[in-house]
Amino acid sequence: MIRSRSWFVAALAAATGCQAMSGDEPEVERAAALTSGSVDLVAIGSLAGTIADRSVATAAPLENGVPGNLLGGLGSGLAYAGWGRFLAVPDRGPNALAYNAAVDDTSSYIARFHTLHMRLEPSAPGAALPLAVTPRLEATTLLSSRQPLHYGTGAGLGLGSGEPALNAAHHTHYFTGRSDGFDPTVLSTDAHNARLDPEGVRVSNDGLRVYVSDEYGPFVYEFSRITGRRLRSFALPNDFAVAHLSPQGDVEIASNTSGRVTNKGMEGLAISPDGRTLFGAMQSPLLQDGGTAARFTRIVTIDTHTGAIHQYAYELTNIGSAAKPKFPTISEVVAINGHELLVDERDGKGRGDNSTAVWKRLFRIDLAGAPDITGLAGEANLAGKAVAKTLFLDVVAVLNAHGIASTDIPAKLEGLAFGQDVVIDGALVHTLWLSNDNDFIGTVVDSNHPAGIDNPNQFFVFAVDDAALPGFVHQRLWSLF
Repeated sequence: MIRSRSWFVAALAAATGCQAMSGDEPEVERAAALTSGSVDLVAIGSLAGTIADRSVATAAPLENGVPGNLLGGLGSGLAYAGWGRFLAVPDRGPNALAYNAAVDDTSSYIARFHTLHMRLEPSAPGAALPLAVTPRLEATTLLSSRQPLHYGTGAGLGLGSGEPALNAAHHTHYFTGRSDGFDPTVLSTDAHNARLDPEGVRVSNDGLRVYVSDEYGPFVYEFSRITGRRLRSFALPNDFAVAHLSPQGDVEIASNTSGRVTNKGMEGLAISPDGRTLFGAMQSPLLQDGGTAARFTRIVTIDTHTGAIHQYAYELTNIGSAAKPKFPTISEVVAINGHELLVDERDGKGRGDNSTAVWKRLFRIDLAGAPDITGLAGEANLAGKAVAKTLFLDVVAVLNAHGIASTDIPAKLEGLAFGQDVVIDGALVHTLWLSNDNDFIGTVVDSNHPAGIDNPNQFFVFAVDDAALPGFVHQRLWSLF
């Protein structure tokens, strides 16, 4: 039945000019060769951080004066959708500009995802990298709910209501990034809260649905790719939620002893090649596991058919010291196959932070045979139960080797996706894409860049051969988009 369906979709795509399965895509040739077993940078693309997205209806200034359709932060999550198209999610919006500490400078920026086409082709002779990637923004889709949502009234915060004016105009209920969009009488995992901080995104195998992970709840939601309307919520266990909610992150952290750390919730999201399993990664350990100074964070698996959830421990690698004992964080996960993942573990240093990037590494892990830690809490109880991990790629080292200074490496490399395959000297290799969250700041002026430097939405493309990534399986995508 699956084979018949695939043949039908491919035939229909050919007949209509639509685009279909990722495994059947045309390949891009390049001249330079890779050493067997290596992972190397082959292309860099960018979209300016000073332009508008495709949602003209949201262009009016936000509470902080920033245009509501500024194209920024879109590297928070990156998903391959087949035939050179990617989906990208910005996070909760432009809050790097200080304007109201009572809501952590967040605004009623409407949550959305962008559809990008990435043209990948051989570079011009003499170029520093063998391939060139040209991103093009094709569409912007706003995220909404059919049911009413809890918006902040702004009372006592020096603000008006957080409900977008577009709600009435479009007769819908949009999710926003403003931190007071919650019902304080229920747990943070109430699916009727309006506040949404998208951090991970993946596409269903049929191309019709989009999965988004969120830091506020934390949540994992399923949206229609066509309309942006929420279709389903995957309920996470109560021990991931906080009971005492606040629009100020520091207050919320201080008011709770269990649940996710504020602004360090479900950061990463992956999907298995068969589309049956979602993998959600918590950015930092839960409060009951020790919070940001602890070693073990959690990865959950979610069965997209039944909603069944399992939990696994992931041990962060300490780069801290007595003066700064915090561990790095997980920013993203991507599936290698049905049980193995690449995990993006990073610091927050580099361009945009006026500092020097040190720790941005991808690790390979295998959940097969790892113990389910559901019901366990505390760092001591998780010790010895973490999944095994091996270093796959030191991103800083590779970018440095290509002449990119550590002060120019984006601080927040957060999106991770496998894209189309390319041909190198007759050998087929995979592409791995890494994107940045530029915090909606298009230009950076700091002590490392006193004359200023562009801070675009960037895409770093790495070539990976089978020897470097044995067992890799492409997600089997088919789509009429």
